[in-house]
Amino acid sequence: MQRDVMDYDVLIVGAGPAGLCAAIRLKQLAVAANQEVSVCVLEKGAQVGAHILSGAVIDPIALNELIPDWRERGAPLHTPVTEDRFLLLSETGSTNIPTTLLPPLMRNHGNYIASLGNVCRWLGEQAEALGVEIYPGFAAAEVLYHDDGSVKGIATGDMGINKEGAHKSSYTPGMELHAKYTLIAEGVRGSLAKKIEARYELRATCDVPKYGLGFKELWRADAAHHQPGLVLHTLGWPLDSNTGGGGFLYHLDKHTVAVGYVVHLDYANPYLSPFDEFQRFKTHAAIRDTFTGGERLSYGARAISEGGLQSLPKLTFPGGALIGCSAGLVNVPRIKGSHNAMKSGMLAAEAAFHAICIDDREGHDELTGYTQSFADSWIQQDLDTVRNVKPALSRWGLWRGMAYAGVDLWLRHFGIRLPWTLRHSGADHASLQPAAASTPITYPKADGVLTFDRLNSIYLSNLSHEEDQPIHLKLEQPQLAIEHNLKIYDAPEQRYCPAGVYEIVRAPEQQSRLQINAANCVHCKACDIKDPLQNINWVTPEGGSGPNYVDM
Repeated sequence: MQRDVMDYDVLIVGAGPAGLCAAIRLKQLAVAANQEVSVCVLEKGAQVGAHILSGAVIDPIALNELIPDWRERGAPLHTPVTEDRFLLLSETGSTNIPTTLLPPLMRNHGNYIASLGNVCRWLGEQAEALGVEIYPGFAAAEVLYHDDGSVKGIATGDMGINKEGAHKSSYTPGMELHAKYTLIAEGVRGSLAKKIEARYELRATCDVPKYGLGFKELWRADAAHHQPGLVLHTLGWPLDSNTGGGGFLYHLDKHTVAVGYVVHLDYANPYLSPFDEFQRFKTHAAIRDTFTGGERLSYGARAISEGGLQSLPKLTFPGGALIGCSAGLVNVPRIKGSHNAMKSGMLAAEAAFHAICIDDREGHDELTGYTQSFADSWIQQDLDTVRNVKPALSRWGLWRGMAYAGVDLWLRHFGIRLPWTLRHSGADHASLQPAAASTPITYPKADGVLTFDRLNSIYLSNLSHEEDQPIHLKLEQPQLAIEHNLKIYDAPEQRYCPAGVYEIVRAPEQQSRLQINAANCVHCKACDIKDPLQNINWVTPEGGSGPNYVDM
């Protein structure tokens, strides 16, 4: 069966904040210039926002530029931040750090607590009203190339293939979508972005990418424990001082509270379970009362880009560009990235529009205008200001790293930029030490009230995977899961996966084997990042698969 082919001026892969803002900006420019620009957005989730997971405290700076009347249009940013709290936790107590001691960029006055998924659904409505074509439920599975090596577009994945790779009666071939320019907005560790980065050597001159694994639960809180607009961040317990991470509580409207935890994926102990650290975090005396009498509504997990300025790849390639978290634009100390993602999409859109409608280019070349406008933008400034924070924490641990970061950020506030840039020391997958040299960690059993296990949690992610489809978690060399990971690290994939996908099956008198429960996958990408030999390759399952997050 032949693939159908559709042609566009600009194709955008991913209906997150970067992709949708790029689409909106393209159409705004086309309307203002009385030009026709065809724009298509592909989204692998079942609907726009289905795979969006973020804290989130949103800086509206980019939204103010893109849609100045967003309040009048009903954007779902209803809860302005009213109070910041910052706690250092020990196992038995907590210390409140006065906000006056925090560098001003870490304060949240003027920001909004919101569901980024709901913001993306609203942005999707704005984009469609301008004539953008959005296709949810279609996974971009393959990059297409011209004979000259430039990107031609993408192909969506075939549907209706069984586990053995044979066509079912429901088989439908994927579509080819061609475009003058293709913007990659897949989010963190996107499967297409990985291929494009390798083909065009986009990471040849930058530091290695760095990541965290973020968890989030949404709770309906008792009114007595709810304070709309409160933003609370923590460092310290339950992690030790050599393991990076921290927690948050964000009080939204309608008696809802978002609780989350981030563990930096450069941790060393293979027995560490980020999921269980998150559950332990909720039991701290300074945190647990928030959930008394409450009800857990949703759960999810997602990798977070943490490399910052040093890890930015080359942003353009022949025929397209990387935007949003596909480029890695999170400001780690601010714990924010959506504002930078939105702005990057807008800048790429402006460069693509100029190339198509002003320069009358045929496309498939490099959007050098995007590279220049990015370098001149407040995104560059935002990331440059905090460039030394993550390397300092990784290099010197919590206490010395935090002290250095505080001095650096305060100096920058007063206009003093330190002349050096600290480098990232190594890839996250190379940070594990052997199990024999590590201390096992015993985590308390979930109580089912405040703390939960993985399977109970993923039920709240509204997961949907067609069981009879090829496994989308590919082992490049299956034997390494036992011969290397189990033997040396006691199979850390059992612990870093937040959804119980990986399970070592030990049968009597038989060799142990790794069982992959692919239907449990929440598409967080932790396995693709943390596997010691990079033996696990995450590829897209059938379109529409995965979580369907509600209000996350």
